[in-house]
Amino acid sequence: MDYTDEISKRRTFAIISHPDAGKTTLTEKFLLFGGAIQVAGAVKSNKIRKSTASDFMDIERQRGISVATSVMGFDYNGLKINLLDTPGHKDFSEDTYRTLTAVDSVILVVDCVKGVEEQTEKLMQVCRMRSTPVIIFVNKLDREGKNPFELLHELEAKLNIRVQPLSWPISMGTSFKGVYNLYNHSLYLFRPGGVTVADDVLAINGVTDPVLEQQLGDYAVQLREDVDLVEGTHNPFDVNEYLRGELAPVFFGSAINNFGVKELLDTFTAIAPVPGGRPTDVRLVKPGEKDFTGFVFKIHANLDPRHRDRIAFIRVCSGKFERNKMFHHVRMGKNIRFTSPASFLGARKSIVDEAFPGDVIGLYDTGNFKIGDTLTEGEKLMFQGIPTFSPEVFKELVNVDPGKSKQLAKGIEQLTDEGVAQLFTQQQGNRRIVGTVGQLQFDVLQYRLEHEYGAKCRFESMAIYKACWITGDKTEMEKFCRFKSERIATDKDGNIVFLAESEWVLRNMIEAYPDVKFHFTSEFKREMQQVK
Repeated sequence: MDYTDEISKRRTFAIISHPDAGKTTLTEKFLLFGGAIQVAGAVKSNKIRKSTASDFMDIERQRGISVATSVMGFDYNGLKINLLDTPGHKDFSEDTYRTLTAVDSVILVVDCVKGVEEQTEKLMQVCRMRSTPVIIFVNKLDREGKNPFELLHELEAKLNIRVQPLSWPISMGTSFKGVYNLYNHSLYLFRPGGVTVADDVLAINGVTDPVLEQQLGDYAVQLREDVDLVEGTHNPFDVNEYLRGELAPVFFGSAINNFGVKELLDTFTAIAPVPGGRPTDVRLVKPGEKDFTGFVFKIHANLDPRHRDRIAFIRVCSGKFERNKMFHHVRMGKNIRFTSPASFLGARKSIVDEAFPGDVIGLYDTGNFKIGDTLTEGEKLMFQGIPTFSPEVFKELVNVDPGKSKQLAKGIEQLTDEGVAQLFTQQQGNRRIVGTVGQLQFDVLQYRLEHEYGAKCRFESMAIYKACWITGDKTEMEKFCRFKSERIATDKDGNIVFLAESEWVLRNMIEAYPDVKFHFTSEFKREMQQVK
């Protein structure tokens, strides 16, 4: 097959939402329709003991939430789908933000009962910053939720984007009858309790078709009024406005009941963008270029607990990745060969011989990679837009079993490499300080350190307001570090970090030391690498 044909076959997207909106359930149903799995797992059901394919970590199965992005590939309608199921909880938002740099479009899941929630708004802001095309799936129509017109207004007002429904619900809750497809004028009838792939689609001749009365009874009148109002207030759907990130199509359904999922997937595969270009510090890399490029956006340790492996997930941006071929690690300045690159379905993996732009593959890593690293065929460039942010919660890591010191050191080193937390070391007292976005990450770290590395620990709170990377004039830096020696640490790369105890102190230090620069993201590291 021609190289350009391979690119045109790819669709790479993330599913995002506020926690408990049904994101992981929707992911499972996509895999079901794509034939990647035979039975969909239930995230919180005690009746179905099979766990979801995307939530494969023990702590995810126990808590019923996603705490790490899952990478899944499957085929559908002749296309190669790369799906990334992201954490919804705000404590793991940094993982989600990085994932959004590796996709070309997004499906945003909204709970029809709760509407637009806080995390939904934050995730959408990231998509708007990058003009990422977004499709909205309003979920849980089998429950009594908000009026659909009210939901549309809320979506536009809170997400700052024009929306256009491509399907319309016929009632909801206990009286939910189905949805009418505004895109192809079909009627989808709801059958509650479905656990297998079903196809209850009725071809009708628009809302004037008398078949509506036969199927919907009195609900047909309300449907006609709603459709007239929707079509009277919206122009015909413009796919180019969607691709530019200016217009978000809206679908209604119930993922737990398999309802509206196939319709969503069919439309997504028809209109979603093919792999696009990616900015670097040198130029824009286009997918059709001959030479391979790609970047690491995620690292996961112990994906397979039996082998204690460490996987670096890379998004292919241009050219063709080939197994056993030497590629250039730009940051380290050396060439590396990969003998066992893999594609993934959650924790299940299979070896791949080649990959094309849009594909996400896992590379076995012995510690060479950091998040944001770039691979090329020799060109010196670094992909941009994958920063590490200053944490918000800080705690000291305390070893409770001195006999497991080596295991604890290895564990915290590898787990912080994943990007869910940052590790700072203070020379005074040799204290290890872990910084995260939220409390839940400490629970996950403690659980994984014990169960994956056999190292028990506890975390003790510290009075730290902000961690700032500092650079600048050597003399001024030495002067500052002597003055605030009890507040100076280093990150995993040896960069100097100031652990400010309060906003007032930080502001005073910035004013008192104008020749010292205070950085709140890791982007400054790339600038330093370019200077070198």
